[in-house]
Amino acid sequence: MEYVVIFEKCGNNYGGYVPDLPGCAVVGETMEEVRQLITEAIDFHIEGLQEAGYDVPLPSFTLPVETDQGVSSELIEARI
Repeated sequence: MEYVVIFEKCGNNYGGYVPDLPGCAVVGETMEEVRQLITEAIDFHIEGLQEAGYDVPLPSFTLPVETDQGVSSELIEARI
């Protein structure tokens, strides 16, 4: 499954969050770090939902047509 991740420049750092997985968010010093962290966070988040007996939300959010300055989005594949 691929989830949309929204990336934002936040001052001197970058952030990333997954709209389809509430609470799945990371912050890092570089975009490369945030991409790595969000990939791990998606997997960890899904594992936690499964272990707790919750349904894993299916990806439903689509890539925005336009983004604000400092905001970008891309699809990240869950390894679960």
